[in-house]
Amino acid sequence: MHLMIDGYTADRKLLWDQSRVKGFLETYPSKLGMTSISPPNVVSYKGSKETDWGISGVVLIAESHISVHTFPERNYLNVDIFSCKWFDPDKAEHEVSKLFGVQRTKSNLIERGIEYLTDDEAEEGMLIERLSLADNE
Repeated sequence: MHLMIDGYTADRKLLWDQSRVKGFLETYPSKLGMTSISPPNVVSYKGSKETDWGISGVVLIAESHISVHTFPERNYLNVDIFSCKWFDPDKAEHEVSKLFGVQRTKSNLIERGIEYLTDDEAEEGMLIERLSLADNE
């Protein structure tokens, strides 16, 4: 499943907080019952247009990835949670809103196609594949 969250009228100060983004990416996978296979990669961006400035981060998880992109000058953020393991999308959206002071969200949930027969087989196959990739690094 792939949950895409757009957060509007978020707290500008929280969106500029690089340690908040990193902390979210460090702790959130385990809150969802998922397995981080890399430390988060978080960067600050300041380009030619202030409205494009912000913080971006991603963490690879055995089940896929979680990414965050903040746009403080727009009071806006994007969060993607892409996982072969089921998680509660409503709870995830609520927790993201709370952490970043988001007043309004729009989200989209896509069930991604997997060529396994059951959800358990899909999850097990993806976990084995991702963990073997992490072990080979």
